[in-house]
Amino acid sequence: MFKAVIFDLNGVFIKSPKLSDRFRDDFGVVQEKFLPALREIMAKVRRPKAGDAYSYWKPYLDEWGVNLSEDEFYDYWFGAEKEAPEMTALARRLKGEGVKVIILSNNFVERAAYYDKNFPFLKEIADKIYYSWQTGFVKSDIRAWEKVLSDNGLRGEDCLYFDDSEENIEAAEKTGMRAYVFDGAEGVKKILELF
Repeated sequence: MFKAVIFDLNGVFIKSPKLSDRFRDDFGVVQEKFLPALREIMAKVRRPKAGDAYSYWKPYLDEWGVNLSEDEFYDYWFGAEKEAPEMTALARRLKGEGVKVIILSNNFVERAAYYDKNFPFLKEIADKIYYSWQTGFVKSDIRAWEKVLSDNGLRGEDCLYFDDSEENIEAAEKTGMRAYVFDGAEGVKKILELF
């Protein structure tokens, strides 16, 4: 049996269209330009003390002719994100059965603040939320999972882990966790039924 289920956040409890697709469709920024900028910026802002994320985006927005203020940019990005109700219902069920629900997310200050304000259900469904900008450990650094285990008195064998990244799955398995590629609430339910 397992004592805890650890989930990635974006793509699991919060769904949204790809930002790269939206920038292509709304502003004509081709993915060959957008995706390298996104990777570069996210690698920096997901860490502690990165500073204001908009300051990393502003030179690119100027280059692309996208005239969005800081507030407009975050509203545009985060406003498209929505709760995945089938997953929040599943998390509530797990908690009701005495299973710890933990969220482990590579994320940055402004987005986490938006979630705190606009998605209060996250704190309700999760026993604890770990953001990389707070912990300093960005997945797929194995220390991200080791911190979760240590903080919660868990062993890898006590946990199931779900993420949409194959690289993160492989890293989590090194702790002894049973880790699975997330493919929707029904897929999670089928795996949970095995235990």
